Amino acid sequence: MDKTLKNLLKTLLFLSVGVIILYIVYLKFNSDFQKECAVLGIPSEDCNFFKTIVSYIKSANYVWVCIALMFYMVSNISRSLRWQMLLEPLSHKPKFLNTLSTVMVGYLVNLGIPRSGEFIRAGLLSQYEKMEAEKVMGTIVTSRVIDVLCLLITIALTLLFSFDNFYNYFAQNSDLSDKFAGLLSTFNLLLLGFISLSFLAVLWKYRAALLATKIGQKVKKIFLGFWEGIVSIKDLKNPVLFVFHTIVIWVCYYLMTYLMFFSFDATTNLAPVAGLVVFVFGTLGIVVPSPGGMGTYQYLISEALMLYGVAFPEAFAFANIMFFSVQLLNVFLGVIGFFFLPIYNRND
Repeated sequence: MDKTLKNLLKTLLFLSVGVIILYIVYLKFNSDFQKECAVLGIPSEDCNFFKTIVSYIKSANYVWVCIALMFYMVSNISRSLRWQMLLEPLSHKPKFLNTLSTVMVGYLVNLGIPRSGEFIRAGLLSQYEKMEAEKVMGTIVTSRVIDVLCLLITIALTLLFSFDNFYNYFAQNSDLSDKFAGLLSTFNLLLLGFISLSFLAVLWKYRAALLATKIGQKVKKIFLGFWEGIVSIKDLKNPVLFVFHTIVIWVCYYLMTYLMFFSFDATTNLAPVAGLVVFVFGTLGIVVPSPGGMGTYQYLISEALMLYGVAFPEAFAFANIMFFSVQLLNVFLGVIGFFFLPIYNRND
């Protein structure tokens, strides 16, 4: 089968997973909506959840949506500049437009195949900047580790300012925590640990023989380059500026969510702390490996808004405005970046 066709089929497969998850979330809220209509005595023909959502989306103030997206783009600019700083210790500072374009292409690819965008942007930047792909990938891993730490700090701040809302949510959804606890049972953890340690012990025992093979040498070269990219952070020329860009990225993420509140009547009066809670719930939704967090993002954003008294039809409509406005921008800029890169670098 042709490689292009295979990639297309993979993209359609993962995209369909996201659509299915979103549809399941829609069915859940539609069922709740129909039950509410029955309680209120509203005839079923006047109780169309889809039309209700569409009417809410049409009524949104898209000036505020555009303002929120501007902060999203500022975060992407800072992310690109921060990435440049990580790459510079590797004796090469890439062009800013190359880093920004590959970041946007990566977001575009993630919509088709979750998490694959990181590999694509590493490959593209290494191609156009004449760098080793494994070193570039190492800097991306470092960026992601820093982002995870920032997410944990953000969650800690959210718990500090809004512990009651988190506690009430997980208390009301105790079945989720019970399932999670089951996965992390003592037996499962011990079994996983035993298998992992056994595998590492076998690799260590036969390390000399494995490294002597061609594949072993290649893996070693990749690992060393990868590691060099990861530890590039220790050679930063301006650590203060690096921290500044990291703060800008996450503050802009938060502001993007909070400012989006003003685009919608049901969320206009929510406090900044509510923006923090909704932002954290949405971020956790994106972490789930579906295309761009499709479905899981809408579900968790809606759940977070309902904690503050926003009715689920309005909450679901807001979540979709938030999700699709960002993703449409990612698609638009990702496509531009994909065609821009070879033109911009044709003389290199």
